[in-house]
Amino acid sequence: MSIQDLHELFMKSSGVVTDSRKIKTNCIFFSLKGANFNGNEFAKSAIENGAIYAVIDEKKYLGDKENYILVKNSLTTLQQLANFHRKKVKTKIIGITGSNGKTTTKELINSVLKTHFKTYCTKGNLNNHIGVPLSLLEIADNTEFAVIEMGANHIGEIELLSKITEPNYGYITNFGKAHLEGFGSEQGVIKGKSELYEFLIENSGFIFYNSDDEKQKNILSNYKNKFGFGKDASDLNYLVKAENPNIIIEVNNNTFESSLFGNYNITNIISAISIGIFLGVPIKKVKNGVSNYISSNNRSQILKINSNNIILDAYNANPSSMLLAIKAFQNAELENKILILGDMLELGKDENKFHQEIVDYCNDLDIERVFLVGKIFSKTNYSNKFISTNNYIELSNNKEFKKIKDSSLLIKGSRGVKLEKIVDYIS
Repeated sequence: MSIQDLHELFMKSSGVVTDSRKIKTNCIFFSLKGANFNGNEFAKSAIENGAIYAVIDEKKYLGDKENYILVKNSLTTLQQLANFHRKKVKTKIIGITGSNGKTTTKELINSVLKTHFKTYCTKGNLNNHIGVPLSLLEIADNTEFAVIEMGANHIGEIELLSKITEPNYGYITNFGKAHLEGFGSEQGVIKGKSELYEFLIENSGFIFYNSDDEKQKNILSNYKNKFGFGKDASDLNYLVKAENPNIIIEVNNNTFESSLFGNYNITNIISAISIGIFLGVPIKKVKNGVSNYISSNNRSQILKINSNNIILDAYNANPSSMLLAIKAFQNAELENKILILGDMLELGKDENKFHQEIVDYCNDLDIERVFLVGKIFSKTNYSNKFISTNNYIELSNNKEFKKIKDSSLLIKGSRGVKLEKIVDYIS
């Protein structure tokens, strides 16, 4: 069966599903494989539970009905179908990647654009070689703009996702010390993330960039099809009017107010403002898009629990994002500051060094108490100002933790440490 024939079936279906536990009536089930599962084994039950077709790549699972579609590789077929669909729709696509802030930036851009256009954006963290195709297949014919997030932890992944997505526009939030285990070094991060720019340059796409970021500025120095924003940028410059506790930005005598905390979110906000203005969203609607965006999903989320004010930023962490979050917390006008820091994962051979640097930085801060959570932080050299626990359950039972009240807390760590769960134990 050709991809065109498969796409015709897809357009008549209720959509694509890769998890046999989430089958919808008349959907197409793709039998993907993982380290501990073989989706082909669930093809039969998927059809029995309502899937109209099951795409499989192992002949022995071929049933006796016409509902089975045998292909060479189910994942590759999914990616090809997504790319075919992307070519069919007339949607303009903005590709987003970067080390820090890409999900918040994606959601901010969508919040601005949807005030004026019919939009779609990546749901949750569906930003890998499976999630991006699934996202593309959700784009409807009448969608004017789609904001697609692309994640990666190895060289070549953004290149693949760019070829599947074929974005018209692109933006890299930054190059930071993230996924060093896979990229090998910060130069590896720059090379890997820049694959988005390479695709756009090769295909005469349009690039938005932060002109205050010298690395991006240098990469794009000879490319003309671009729009830069920055404090002294010629395309769009801005002034930060306030950042404590919330961010207020001025552009061309227009004030944009956000509910986001932390100066590390300034670039995320101004990128959304810049892209909105460039694409023709009226200023009043841009303002509404920025002010109406409320952070969720454990990203710079501001919570009030009894007598405590909490900044929950436990979706992800690396040395760059953690240091920025701590500095913003340090400078905020808050009372009785307490840090709860979780391990930063996927940092490779230098993970102990990076964790020690965070501890050393925190040691000199005017902060009452620092709780370290995780086995990597437990190996660091820390003073009696710190309390180290192996996980959030140990922390929840710590007597000093139980005493917390009338305080301001920053909770920051990698997703694998599950620090968002500690919120339930704060009295």
